[in-house]
Order: sequence, then C-alpha cells, then structure tokens
Amino acid sequence: MTPELQQKLLAGLKDGSIVPYLGPGVLADVKNAVSGEAIPASSDSLIIAMNGGKPMAPKLMYEFPRAAMNIELKRGRSTVTKFLNRTYGETQWTRGALHDWLKDIAPAYVIDINRDTQLQDSYAATPHNLIVGIARIGGTDFRYKIYRWDGAAYLKSESIDAALPILFKPMGTPKPEGVYIASDADYVDFITELMGGFSIPPMVKELRKGKQYLLMGMRLNRDTERMVMADMIYAAAQPPGWVFIVEPTDKERRFCKKLGLEIIEEDVFEFIGAAAVA
Repeated sequence: MTPELQQKLLAGLKDGSIVPYLGPGVLADVKNAVSGEAIPASSDSLIIAMNGGKPMAPKLMYEFPRAAMNIELKRGRSTVTKFLNRTYGETQWTRGALHDWLKDIAPAYVIDINRDTQLQDSYAATPHNLIVGIARIGGTDFRYKIYRWDGAAYLKSESIDAALPILFKPMGTPKPEGVYIASDADYVDFITELMGGFSIPPMVKELRKGKQYLLMGMRLNRDTERMVMADMIYAAAQPPGWVFIVEPTDKERRFCKKLGLEIIEEDVFEFIGAAAVA
C-alpha cells in the first residue's frame, strides 16, 4: 500500500466518506479471557464450536448457515440462538486490536457482520444508534430493529437520530437481546427483503448514497456473505472501495473486478499497525 492510499483511507474513515465494513478476520486476535482459545468468528470455527468442538459432515462444513440450518431442523431454532448467546453474550473475550484502533477513529457509520459485541463496546461511552438484522418474525414487513444507546442502556426506537453514530449489525448481536441471522432460512428471508429494500432503514438508504467502503477481515469466496455485502453497499460511489485480502483467489479477483472493488493484498493488521505509527 502506498502512503498516499493509506492517508486517503484514514482521512475517509474519519470524515465519513469511507465506511468500515467488518468481517470475521478483524477478530483474529481475540481470545477467551480464561482459556485463551480463539473466538469462533469464521464459518469453520463457528461450526466446530456449535458442534461441541468437532467438525460436522463435509457438506455441512461448507458454510455456517447450512450447518446452523441442520442444527435448527434437528434440535430447534432456539438451540442456535442459545449457542450464539452463550458464545458472544456470556463469554468474556479479550479486546481486539482493530476495535481499539477503530474506537479512536470513531466513524459515524460502521457495518459489522460479526455477531460479537466488541463494536458496541467501543461506543459504550457515546450515545449511538444500533440497527440489528432480524428474520422470520411476524407482525412487521421490515427485517431490522432499531435501538438507541443513551449511555447506560439500549432503548427501542422507531427512528434513527442522524446526529449520532450508526452501528449496523445485520447478522445480529446478543446485546440488548439475542437476535441473529444464522441459518439458511434466516438468510433467505433477510436477503430477499434486503433486495426488496426492507432490511435497511430509509434514513440509511439515503446516508449510504455515494459512500465508499473499506472491507476489513473479509474473504469474498462465500456466496452468502457476498450477496449481503453487495446489497448493503448498494448506491455506493464508483469505484465503491477497497478490500484487504492476502493472496486472493481467482474467484475473489473476478468478483471484485465485477463490483469495482480494489484489492489490497495486505493483512488488515499490517494496515492498522502502520496507521497507528503514522
């Protein structure tokens, strides 16, 4: 990465013209505070953790939503929810370096497809909006919930306060309540409504117009995550942004070329380390 690009990315993150989009890789250094085990964040590690530390059948190891669907069909949807609550809401984890780095920058709008609470913890001292993706819930046409953090608690809200930071957690979070997009059925419902415009609040649809995005901790070789991302960044500027991928595959190169995303063949932790020194 050139120094000019580094400065451009940092300036854009600070002024809001570039939106951070966080994937599982940003949690690569996060450990269980007691055992020292790595937090399950990637598809494979989530499946193994959900299955009691053992891999599942090869066809189920393909992607976490497929494995979660299998567990849901056998043992009920609540089993998956309880697993995610236990993993992300009831277990103490060490802080991730990227989240500490991002806390200092304090972007006005962040998209985080992980289900942990580190991003929310980064903004704990600051009132903010929280948007959480939902699926397969009756009584509403929309596939999101809005909360407002007042510095002490999350309160349900019908609208977004444009003067406050916006944290978008489309795949869910245990805080303030354990709501997740996890199984194939969840993703089908959420993505269908995302494509129809019902998974993103109207104010965010306006806010995102002309933005660029910096994808961090994301691999783009899984169709589900690619579909979510492509719709989340709809109406982006051209080119739409950048993605950190070490040794990208041909499939990732083709996909990024199609969308206009520039691949930075560098580890995101190298970037934040260099940025901190600068």
